[in-house]
Amino acid sequence: MDPFPPITHVAVTVSDLERSVPWYRTLFGCEPALDEDTGPFRHVVFPVGGTLFGLHRFPDPHAGGFDERRVGLDHVAFGVDARDELEKWAARLDELEVAHGEIVDASYGSGLAFHDPDGIALELFAPPAAPTAG
Repeated sequence: MDPFPPITHVAVTVSDLERSVPWYRTLFGCEPALDEDTGPFRHVVFPVGGTLFGLHRFPDPHAGGFDERRVGLDHVAFGVDARDELEKWAARLDELEVAHGEIVDASYGSGLAFHDPDGIALELFAPPAAPTAG
């Protein structure tokens, strides 16, 4: 059997596409590849690396906001090559006036957490630095 296939797309449900699409357009620095009303929902899809990131908006949304502690999605992480890129992204998020946490270092890598306009948890993540030869 072949190895499990990679993720091709992620979709999150948002409360207001008119607010979320410009926010993500600015964050990703690109235009959506698709904006379509499918009938049951409208979705706007951005190409991010080799993955598609979709925003869904349903005409009859359920009440309640995003909560990482509720069973379901915890967060979506976007990869960078090294920790120093996280510092650049922290500065970029500051320019965009996107509130974020501090860079958190752990044995498995470093992360920079922030939230979209609906409070959906997002993260920029760098793998741990390779050990230096000594």
